Amino acid sequence: MSTKNFKTIQQALKVTRKEFITPHYIRIYLTGDDISAFENTTIGVNNKIFIPPKGLNEIHFPEFDYEKMQWKTQPEDIKPVIRTYTHRGIDLEKKEIWIDFVVHGDKSPASAWAIHAKKGDILGILMKDGKTDLYRKTDNYLLVGDATAIPVLSAILEDLPATAKGACIIEVHDKTDEQLLRTKADIHFIWLHNRHPENGSRLAEIVKQQSLPEKSRTGYVAAEFSSVKQIRHYLRKEKLWKQEELYAYSYWKAGVAEDKSAIDRHKENEESNT
Repeated sequence: MSTKNFKTIQQALKVTRKEFITPHYIRIYLTGDDISAFENTTIGVNNKIFIPPKGLNEIHFPEFDYEKMQWKTQPEDIKPVIRTYTHRGIDLEKKEIWIDFVVHGDKSPASAWAIHAKKGDILGILMKDGKTDLYRKTDNYLLVGDATAIPVLSAILEDLPATAKGACIIEVHDKTDEQLLRTKADIHFIWLHNRHPENGSRLAEIVKQQSLPEKSRTGYVAAEFSSVKQIRHYLRKEKLWKQEELYAYSYWKAGVAEDKSAIDRHKENEESNT
C-alpha cells in the first residue's frame, strides 16, 4: 500500500471511556492535548501502542534503531510493552481517537490492559501521519480475517462504494461476537465461530469453498500466520491471482508473542507481498 507522508505522531493519551462492542471486543477511547495532530491520519492503518509497566501510569517512549530494526533497550521498570493495533476512529469535536481490542484474558499484555483500563489511564500511541491507500480499488473484493482483523476490515467496508461487490469472511469466538459492520457495498458476510483460534482455523477451508471473481478483484487477508500462509498459497499458486491483486498479512502466530514472532511474520509477509 502506498504512503505519501512518512512523518510520525507520538503521543501519550488518556483513557476517557471504554465500551464492550461484543463480549470479546472492547473499544477504548483516548484523548490528549493535541488530538488535532491525528486529523490527517488514515482510519484502518496500523499503529503502535505502548503499554506502561504495571503500577506506572506514564509512558517512556523508546528510540527505534533503524540499522538493527529494533527498539533500543530500556530499564525494565519503565519499559513499555509495544504492540501493533489499528487506528479505528477519530472525533475532533470530542477530541478523541479510539482503538479496538480483542479480549482473550490476562495472558496478553494488550488484552489485559484493555480489560482493566479505566478513565485516566495512559497509553502511548505512535502512528504515521498523512493519508495512506488502505486497499486497492477494484470492483470485486474478498475480505478475510479473524477477530484481530475486524478493525481494518471494518474501515475498508465503510469506505467501499455502493458499486462494489464481494464476500467478507470473519472468524470470531462465537455467535455473540458477530458484529453489524456498515458498508454501502453488496457484501456477502460469512461468520465463523472458533473458541480456540490458537489451535487452528477454518478460514482457509471456507475461502476454498467460495466462487471467486475472475477479474477486477482485490483480496485483503489478515489473520494468524498459518491461515494467511494457506490462503495466500491457494490464491496465488492454485487460483493464479497476481501479486497486486492480493494483500495478505499475518497479525499473529499461534503460541508465540507478537514481539517474538515478528521476524518470522515479517519475513513471510515481505517475501509474499513484494
